[in-house]
Amino acid sequence: MSQGIVRSLRQLLSEIRHISSEKKRQDSLLIKYIMMQFHKHKETDQQLCKAQEEMKFLASSYLCYLQSQRRYEAIYNQYHAKGERSVRETADMVGFKLPHDTK
Repeated sequence: MSQGIVRSLRQLLSEIRHISSEKKRQDSLLIKYIMMQFHKHKETDQQLCKAQEEMKFLASSYLCYLQSQRRYEAIYNQYHAKGERSVRETADMVGFKLPHDTK
């Protein structure tokens, strides 16, 4: 496998570890499936697989999706469903200073 594909695989597995509830990586059916697909589309000396490039594209697409989901959840938890906020908390959140602040 080329370095780009290995890097994509490692990043993808890292994102899956963030969302996985299982203790061991080897127990995850998702990780087993991904590894099986990467080995299935491995490039050999005798042939050049177009599926290899497709696998790289799919891996980068899934990686982008998982990273975006994790970032969305962090932003959502930070700014939503906190209930009523005071004027000071709201001003601090958006970066404004209140008139009586000495900042």
